[in-house]
Parts: sequence; structure tokens; C-alpha cells
Amino acid sequence: MNTLTPATLQLELVAGQLSAFYPLLQQGVVVGCMVGCRLGELLSDQWGISPDYVSKRVTTIFLNSRAIDDVNTALIGPDAVIALSGAMPGLVGATMRRGGYYAAMRGAMTYNDESVATSFREATVRVKLFNLLLGELGPGFLQRGILLSGTELVAFFRNQGIEFRHGCRAARLNGLAIDPALLTEDADLARIKSVRLTVECRDAV
Repeated sequence: MNTLTPATLQLELVAGQLSAFYPLLQQGVVVGCMVGCRLGELLSDQWGISPDYVSKRVTTIFLNSRAIDDVNTALIGPDAVIALSGAMPGLVGATMRRGGYYAAMRGAMTYNDESVATSFREATVRVKLFNLLLGELGPGFLQRGILLSGTELVAFFRNQGIEFRHGCRAARLNGLAIDPALLTEDADLARIKSVRLTVECRDAV
């Protein structure tokens, strides 16, 4: 994990605006966690995703671009890239499905535990979410916090439309309230190397 403590930005959004973050989540977001554990432990013990949900809903998983069949054997190291997806259509989707009938067709794309043992310690990994998991798991990751550079954050806010800006009800940078409308032009925010963004959704009133 970055040894420097990241700045914090807390957003409060009107429910329904969370989909603005879907492109970020598909592209991949950096999150802090403990590594040196198995993928199944990371998903359930640290991220609160139940094994039953993983079994039924997360049908396709990639770890460092390799398809995973058993989350209880894959070892997570620092800077790992973890892609989580629900069922994907077609032959490609069937081939990549965990433990699926066509899994043997993947060849070298299947994960084999060749990782070097690493100690259980704080680090960061990159998480990517796809299809139905964006709406189901995305809110949890945003609520726990994702790490972005100040430049990435300002670019994100500049790309949002008027509806998102109206739906952004409150913002706090390092605990201090700021006008959400200023996030698109906050030069101080753009200069921050690492920002831990957390997002809470509220019903519209």
C-alpha cells in the first residue's frame, strides 16, 4: 500500500446516480486490502461477499488475466488485478465460466498457482466489475472506498452531466465540507497524488 496516507473525499449522492461510476469500475479501481490470502478469503472475509453469492452470481473471475476455477486456491499478491463478472453470453462466456463444461478449452488462460508466497500484509489490488455485478457489488466497493489520483477525480467530475451534479448533495475533502460544484475545477484536488473516495447514496427528498 502507498505508505503515504491518502487524502479523503466523501460524497453523498442521490440514489440513482451511482451508475456514473460504472465506467470507472469496469476500467478497474484500486482498493486497499490485506494480501497474502486466498481469493475466497479476500472476497468473503474482507469485502463481505458471501461464498453463496460468489458461487451463484460471480460465475467468471480473472486473476492477473488468468481464469479462476477455485477461489480457495488462488493466492492474492500485491498489485493483483481481479476481474469479477456474472454470466457472459456465448461460447466465450461458457468457456470462461468457473468450473464450466468448456473450461478445458481455455488452455494457458486458466490460472495455475505459480505465485510466490507473500506475507499477510496491507497492499492494494485493482478490481474490475462487469455486467450485473456493477449494480450489485459496485455500491459496496464505493462505500468502502476506492483510491484515485486527484487528476483522475477531477477528470471524472468534469465528464459528468448536470443531473449528476444536481444529485451530488454533499462533499467533504479531508473532513471539511466543500461545494460539490467546485470539484470540477479544484486545483488543490488535482494536485493530490492519492485520494480515497467513498460514496454514500441517499434517497431523493
